[in-house]
Amino acid sequence: MSPRRQPVRPAAARLEFDLEHVSVRRGRQWALRDVSMHLTPAHRFALIGANGSGKTQLLKLLATDVWPTPTGRERLEFRLGSRVLVPAEAKAYVAYVGAELQDKYARYDWNLRVADLVATGLHGTDLLLAVVTRSQRVRVRAMLRACGLGTLADRPFLSLSYGQKRIALLARALVRRPQWLLLDEFYNGLDRQYRRRVDRVLAAARRRGQAWVAAAHRREDIPPGTTRVIALAGGRLEAVTTLRRAALLATNPARDTEAYRTADPTADPTADPTADPPAASPTAAPRVLIRLAEVDLFVDYRRVLCGVNWELRAGEHWGVIGANGAGKSSFLKLLYGDLSPALGGRIERAGFPSGTPIERWKRRVGYVSPELQTDYRIDVDLRELVASGRHASIGLNEPPTAADRRAASRWLEFFDLSALAAARPRELSYGQMRRALFARALVGNPRILLLDEPLTGLDPAQHAGMRRILERLMRRGVALVIAVHHLADLPAGVERLLKLHRRRAEPLRP
Repeated sequence: MSPRRQPVRPAAARLEFDLEHVSVRRGRQWALRDVSMHLTPAHRFALIGANGSGKTQLLKLLATDVWPTPTGRERLEFRLGSRVLVPAEAKAYVAYVGAELQDKYARYDWNLRVADLVATGLHGTDLLLAVVTRSQRVRVRAMLRACGLGTLADRPFLSLSYGQKRIALLARALVRRPQWLLLDEFYNGLDRQYRRRVDRVLAAARRRGQAWVAAAHRREDIPPGTTRVIALAGGRLEAVTTLRRAALLATNPARDTEAYRTADPTADPTADPTADPPAASPTAAPRVLIRLAEVDLFVDYRRVLCGVNWELRAGEHWGVIGANGAGKSSFLKLLYGDLSPALGGRIERAGFPSGTPIERWKRRVGYVSPELQTDYRIDVDLRELVASGRHASIGLNEPPTAADRRAASRWLEFFDLSALAAARPRELSYGQMRRALFARALVGNPRILLLDEPLTGLDPAQHAGMRRILERLMRRGVALVIAVHHLADLPAGVERLLKLHRRRAEPLRP
């Protein structure tokens, strides 16, 4: 007797996106112009384009967090089979993860336990607004284990490293089992081990039938399993094609030759830190700029570094390396003055004896970090943001002086941001904001630059241009301490490496 044949169940309907003549305006700038495309979950998409091309705004459109600017021609529909969903319904089928979401938790000091953060993904809320049921706790714990975060379930979210936060937000996105993942430069800030972990998590998502749109600047940042590419240029759709045919779209070598203006950014050439270097004195002995002696460092009552002895001398350039969570960002914050050694350790800064207000030191140091980018989600225009670098402040307590305005304008022009001088940070792409922070770091003519993953979020042309600028600064005599995950991000001339591992700091030969 043959077994009874089970009825064939129809496949569940899956969300599709229809865009016709869609445009988005942010402040005075058009982020997207006249974009038309149809996206189906039969494919997984990479989203590529230069800084400011509109990648993040397109992801926000798909996530229903942004709506098209009315032009009379636009149409944006979310289709589930034959049914058109309203945005509130469509939101249940998509999950967005990106730097802006990560910054949001830091900006508002939402320091949830990691398990509670992931649980918020069950309802798509920023904070935990309901009691987590037993079955939901089981689901959250299973997702944490799948993402390699099981041991961090009870840790405060803001105490995690940059990479750990990023994967915790991925767990939050996946726990709701969305049909689409919208990943905005997701691999930024992840070391090799964490990248492999993300690859495994996304491979499991692919086997479950989940689709994605993943924004990326580099080919190695496109998740394995991606089949198609959406290319944007200047806010307009350039192409939708297969990944194989789009292999050359991720970089444009012709644009790499001149990423920035070459004009002198200062009225006084002697004050220009990017000008040709003066002749060095062959007999001058390099003096110590920063010295650490037996430094222990604690962050949120957790020991991050132990017994560090290290010196930065004039003319030296250091790369700081280590896995996610090794303490690279904390080390730079210590040098800058945002963190202090534990009792018994000592930090000395040349020309700034003990007891000197730390603000005086900060005015002589340029600093760029992801956390600084988070802090600047305030309502100031770009000119004021850059001018604040002369005062080592977040924004200005008083109106900018004429000298502040002149210096800010010169550096905005140098980084090709003059057209955005009146824009607010929220109107910029992540890469444009990073360039603005470089301008802020350089506006005070610093002699030391502390840079935490400074090239993250830059497209290939901007990446190459920024490296050249750093190399010119180094030749000029600016001391550089730069934390990176990839040695390829180090400018030529960085001759010393400091590896952070298991709370220790070990100098290496590059």
